[in-house]
Amino acid sequence: QVQLVESGGGLVQAGGSLRLSCVASGRAFLSSTMAWFRQNPGKVREFVAALTWSGRETQYSDSVRGRFTISRDNAKNTVYLQMNSLKPEDTAVYLCAARTGWLEASDQYQYTNWGQGTQVTVSS
Repeated sequence: QVQLVESGGGLVQAGGSLRLSCVASGRAFLSSTMAWFRQNPGKVREFVAALTWSGRETQYSDSVRGRFTISRDNAKNTVYLQMNSLKPEDTAVYLCAARTGWLEASDQYQYTNWGQGTQVTVSS
């Protein structure tokens, strides 16, 4: 089992940047695929980005590719999401997730562990 706690959300103007962090507890983190999803009330949870346990493979949604970067520091049991050139449509609760394996990395139902989320609000 992996327990996840996100931080780093907040209010930022369009064009600004934020870095989200997700600290994981449990040895399983070192072998886990990690991902970020986002969700707004009443809407479907949306895949944002994922990376393998080694960090060598990444995957991004089309809406954030080129603006967001996912990374991890296994020594700190932490995964990050650097978000640049933020847009109002990026406003959402951002959730960290963990799983084993890599196939279908964008499928939320493949993930077994979730954090509580951190709110990101981008003003125009």
